[in-house]
Amino acid sequence: MSVVPPNRSQTGWPRGVTQFGNKYIQQTKPLTLERTINLYPLTNYTFGTKEPLYEKDSSVAARFQRMREEFDKIGMRRTVEGVLIVHEHRLPHVLLLQLGTTFFKLPGGELNPGEDEVEGLKRLMTEILGRQDGVLQDWVIDDCIGNWWRPNFEPPQYPYIPAHITKPKEHKKLFLVQLQEKGSILYTTEYLQQRRSKRSRLCEHSYTQCRRINVLVKFFWFLSLSQSLNCRLLSIV
Repeated sequence: MSVVPPNRSQTGWPRGVTQFGNKYIQQTKPLTLERTINLYPLTNYTFGTKEPLYEKDSSVAARFQRMREEFDKIGMRRTVEGVLIVHEHRLPHVLLLQLGTTFFKLPGGELNPGEDEVEGLKRLMTEILGRQDGVLQDWVIDDCIGNWWRPNFEPPQYPYIPAHITKPKEHKKLFLVQLQEKGSILYTTEYLQQRRSKRSRLCEHSYTQCRRINVLVKFFWFLSLSQSLNCRLLSIV
């Protein structure tokens, strides 16, 4: 039979009080999030096209070769992506960009060395989805809702750093972007979609449709994303 030392409290986690008292956890503050995400109808937004942004790499192999070269110079690559959510028929949808017929991605990209994550995401969102008439888009960047690491110079990414990896090659952060009630979104013409017509431009998929992508990592990515959003209140307007 185990014996509790006389100088140690017999109450502990998960009974509401830790053996460390208030040294590490403020007992008076709840650990839940109370903020609300406002989701507006897809029809509140107008979509248009603008000049394409050309990829730095001509192929996947070229992308990983550039990553190797940059890793030797500046270290781990930092990437940020924005999660934009609307609703259609009162069902939450995530807006995705589509390249070709099988590849989907969130808007975002690589940060410059030393660049702030939020400011960098605003820059990338403006480059990809921003207006061209000189009017600055007011991107409201909310919480970070996901982290992904690339342990090697290979496609697989994980929502954690594997135990045997000491120098991950890329760190990707996902940020929730709170859309305004109404607005216009311009996307570059290299992106296609399958919404309403085969040659439309912007792709929107529900969580269920997204999970049909036959890539295991992508499946866990969207599953993790939906679980992250479950801890917040979704307000469908």
